[in-house]
Amino acid sequence: MTTETYQHFATGLNQLLGNDRAVRLTVSGYMPLSVEDIGKSPEGNRLISICHYGEQNGDLMRDPDMVFEVYAAINAAEPLSYRNDYMGIMQEVYIYNDAGKKAYLRSYLKHDLTAFANTWFETINDQGFLGPQAVRDRLA
Repeated sequence: MTTETYQHFATGLNQLLGNDRAVRLTVSGYMPLSVEDIGKSPEGNRLISICHYGEQNGDLMRDPDMVFEVYAAINAAEPLSYRNDYMGIMQEVYIYNDAGKKAYLRSYLKHDLTAFANTWFETINDQGFLGPQAVRDRLA
């Protein structure tokens, strides 16, 4: 994928989250979208989660949840992980060493998650989550 793709992710995440730490966006007819600043990577970069939640037997289920690492200096964000609780899937792009630093890249997975994220950002844009019709609930 190109640098422009990762810059597109950063722009979309910043637009969705704004100056808040956690928001829930609602558009009529679609599952709410949760966006949350979940802390810093070992390198000091911002980590942002974007997630749809469903419910099963009273439990919240991620459908899906992706975590992105945001590189503010170059306005880019790369997907780090994908989780879908209904499917029992948890995937991470990097394997980390004992110090918590990135030690190994699963390049095939990074490619797949980048392609999925690109499609997902197009979808949430088409559904109106990036537009004025989205109802924004500030959670933190």
